[in-house]
Order: sequence, then C-alpha cells, then structure tokens
Amino acid sequence: MAKKDLQGRENWQTESGPKGKAGVAEKNLIAVFREAFKGTEYIISDHPTDLKHLYENVELSPETLAQIFNPDKATMKNAQKRGWGVSPDFSIKNTKTGKILFGEIKRQDGWVEGKDPSAGRGNAHERMCKLFTPGLMKAYRQIGKITDPSILPFWVVLEGDITRDPKRNREISFWFDEYDKNFFMWRPNMSGKELVEHFNTYLKEYLD
Repeated sequence: MAKKDLQGRENWQTESGPKGKAGVAEKNLIAVFREAFKGTEYIISDHPTDLKHLYENVELSPETLAQIFNPDKATMKNAQKRGWGVSPDFSIKNTKTGKILFGEIKRQDGWVEGKDPSAGRGNAHERMCKLFTPGLMKAYRQIGKITDPSILPFWVVLEGDITRDPKRNREISFWFDEYDKNFFMWRPNMSGKELVEHFNTYLKEYLD
C-alpha cells in the first residue's frame, strides 16, 4: 500500500475535528482500498447504486392502499427520480465472481479519557441497525450473491472516539454476536493496513 494513502489516514484524523467529517472518512477508506486493489479482480465503489430503486415496486395490500396517499402515476414517477431505496457508503466487488460486499461507514464521538460519559450519546451507530432487517438482509444477499449463512452480506467500519468507548464497544459486540467479523473498529492509532488486513483475512473469501 502506498505511503501517501496511509499518510492520508493521519491527515483525516487532523482535519476531522471534534465533530468529525464522515465524508472525508469515506473518501479515505475508498482511497485505501483502491490502492490495495490495484492489479486484482477486486474493485471498490463509492456509494453504489445497486439498491437505489429497492422500494419503488413494493406491493402494498389493498387495505393499506385504501388508507394512504396514492398520487397519480406521473407524480409518483417524478417523486422517485432520485430513487426510493438505499445507498451504501461503499461496496467491494469481485469482478470474476460478481459477488458484492456492501459497506457502511459510521463515525461518531464516544466516551474516552477526559470526557464525560455523555460524550457517547450519539446515535450514528444505531442507524446501521436497518441492515439487520429481514427485507434488507434478503436484498443484500440476493444482489450481492453472498448466501453463506456463516457471514453477513455487509461490513460496517466504525471510526472516531466510538471505537474506544467502553459502552459502545460492548453494545456493538452484543448486536453482531457471532458475526463479529462483519464490523471493524478503525481506531485512531491504526492505519489503512489494519483495515485491509481485516478484509483480506475475514471477508475476501466470501467474494471468491
């Protein structure tokens, strides 16, 4: 991996500030993997559109339709221009097998030295719980072709002080249970090397 990309990780830590800049973090993760994947069958995509229109054709029951707003077809089509679905932060694809691992980046403050426990009150990490819903889980598996039940079809990378927060580490570990390889705490003392090593060691095989 190029030295400049690992230095980029350090630059992100400096630039992010106390509030954090998730957009910068996303771009840095993308840069790290683009460098790591050079000359391989793997590619990383920034905000893939595979699930952009996921909800648009969901069939509702007559009972539900009778109780909600139902615009005409032209109005509905116009409202759906930007897509009724989900946009993961990134995806990693094996171009030979066509298998895709979808990914989310969650950056959040946390309770660490010199802070009160209330510093960990953010809820960015809670928004990843949508990934565990039956519908999204099924769609991720069908579109990404990762059907092996021993692994989840998505990967969550967490950044910021939440990665050292004693409560949040326990909470997230409890949520994922035996699927502990499906999340990664990208702690401030780490470079892109540890991130790529986690993928190579625990997740890459499911894309082969």
